[in-house]
This record gives sequence, C-alpha cells and structure tokens, in this order.
Amino acid sequence: MNEKFTILRSTCVPLPLENVDTDQIIPARFLKATTKEGFGDNLFYDWRYDKQGQPIPSFVLNNPAYAGARILVAGRNFGSGSSREHAAWAIAGYGFRVVVSSFFADIHKQNELNNGVLPVVVTDAFLAHLFAAIEADPKTEVEVDLPAQTITLLSTDESAHFEINNYKKHCLMNGLDDIDFLIENRNLIEAYEQNINA
Repeated sequence: MNEKFTILRSTCVPLPLENVDTDQIIPARFLKATTKEGFGDNLFYDWRYDKQGQPIPSFVLNNPAYAGARILVAGRNFGSGSSREHAAWAIAGYGFRVVVSSFFADIHKQNELNNGVLPVVVTDAFLAHLFAAIEADPKTEVEVDLPAQTITLLSTDESAHFEINNYKKHCLMNGLDDIDFLIENRNLIEAYEQNINA
C-alpha cells in the first residue's frame, strides 16, 4: 500500500521548462531494472549530474534552498514522449507526492496516479503565479487538498480547483493501488461471480 494522501502542505521545486519528456525525467539507460527501488536517485540524471557523476550546482534539485520539497511545479506538457512507467517511479522515488503543471501527457498522468503521485492541472496563469512566488521566495508553501480538490498558494491565498477521476481519488486517499483496490473489494467480486454462475 502507498502512503495515504489527504492534505499536503509543502514547499516546491520549480522546473519552468515546457515539453519535459520521459527520457529527460529518467534516461533510457536506467530502464533495465524491474523494481521501483532506487529510481529516485536517477531522476533528471542528465540535468542533475555531469559526466563524472558529480552534481551540477545550477540544477534545481541540487539547490539546498529546495531541499525537502514534496511538490514539483513543472512547465506545460510534462511527461511527453514514451509511455515508460519508470518516469513516475523516479518522481515518486525522489519523494514528490504532487506534480503541478498546466498540461500533462495522458499516459504519464495515469502512470503518476498509479504510483501514488497526484498530477494537478492548473491554468497557465495560475502556474505562472506559482513560478513567480517560488522564485521570489523558495520557502513559499503550497497546500494541496485532495478531498476538496483545491490547490492554494498560501502566501497570497490564491486558490484553484483541479479535476481528478473519482476512482483514482479514492485510491490516493486510501493509499491503494489497483491490486489493493481489488483485494479490498474481493467479497463484492466473489458475490458477483456467484450470482452470475447461479
């Protein structure tokens, strides 16, 4: 089971780049692994480390001002490219619970939801306000309220509503993946099977 998600208040990591694809999120050479462990260490690897494996100081994940943030704020069209689920594994493995953007590639959005990460779609204007606030103060906090389906920039009280599938909302709030959900409803499934076989 995943960690249950209800309300998250956190600082943010800003990544104001558009069209970030899954190969940039997790380069293809790291896809040989078949378990989710360790992928967070390689998130944005080619932007995060030089050819000697040393951290690149200018990249945002290497900036101590953003350490501990659990929300990634990304530019439009996040997660485009291939359908690799490993990209969502890397985001979750790093410790992000929320990714905010004005547009997500559909498959990547579903992969995030399937791995305990909440993709929050906001308007371009709201996204611009988030980036501006975080740039002005890296300690800016954002609150994501999943039950209410709202995201709030706490420094200004500016709030926006976001959409989410009811099933995925239930799973996130209860820390369930698809298999957990089926197990949780095993009695209903067995009763249904008995009825159709009667």
